Amino acid sequence: MTGAARRRPLGVVTRGTTNPNRLRRVDNWIVATCADRLRAATDPLVVDLGYGATPVTAVELRARLAAGVRPDVRLVGLEIDAARVAAAAPAADPPGLTFARGGFELAGLRPVLVRAFNVLRQYDEADVPAAWRTMTAALAPGGVLVEGTCDELGRLGGWLLIDADGPRTLTLAAKLGTLGSPAELAERLPKALIHRNVPGEGVHDLIRALDGAWHAAAPYAAFGPRQRWLRSVAQLRQTGWPVLDRPHRWRLGEVTLPWTAVAPRT
Repeated sequence: MTGAARRRPLGVVTRGTTNPNRLRRVDNWIVATCADRLRAATDPLVVDLGYGATPVTAVELRARLAAGVRPDVRLVGLEIDAARVAAAAPAADPPGLTFARGGFELAGLRPVLVRAFNVLRQYDEADVPAAWRTMTAALAPGGVLVEGTCDELGRLGGWLLIDADGPRTLTLAAKLGTLGSPAELAERLPKALIHRNVPGEGVHDLIRALDGAWHAAAPYAAFGPRQRWLRSVAQLRQTGWPVLDRPHRWRLGEVTLPWTAVAPRT
């Protein structure tokens, strides 16, 4: 065991709330967006940081990556709470799926990808950059961090793709069949942005623009929420927002933009 792995885990214990399929939206996005990094890796190691009171979402992520990216993906679920690590042990399936105690320092591991979901939500906004730096410093070369939050059932979510240079993109995602308005996504912004949904900030402008496009696309509701969302994101792009993804992702209830479009201004 390395010295880094022996030191005290960095961070505090989360609430641990979890549910089956809660993270399916971000998992499917990871499979689609980060597959090339994992396929090119000599050691396709992934860390699920702060998986919660039960290991179900770690088990699901490993299964999705093994089926959709490469079967030899190794996933390590990390938790600060030793009792949660012990409780997860029966779900382990080494070498593909294991569990260990660790925090932002990633227990001395060098993963290609880290998923840290609903972890930073309980921290102060001022603590977020340091947590990002600690996690990205532990990544393998070219590795990435996917950090964000979602509601308890995974119907609404927002996440950032972060590398050694900082955040690169913001993705918002929703279950379109239950979406009343894109304004609901404001409650599930990543910690770095959730308090920035105020006039004068880019993310506030984004939420307002997307919500306005949704209401303008009300006539498309007759063809179903997917068509209404497609029209809304298309209008968002037409009005100048630098939407990065394409309609095949929009159809899933997603929209991705560069961090520069929403980064805090004040």
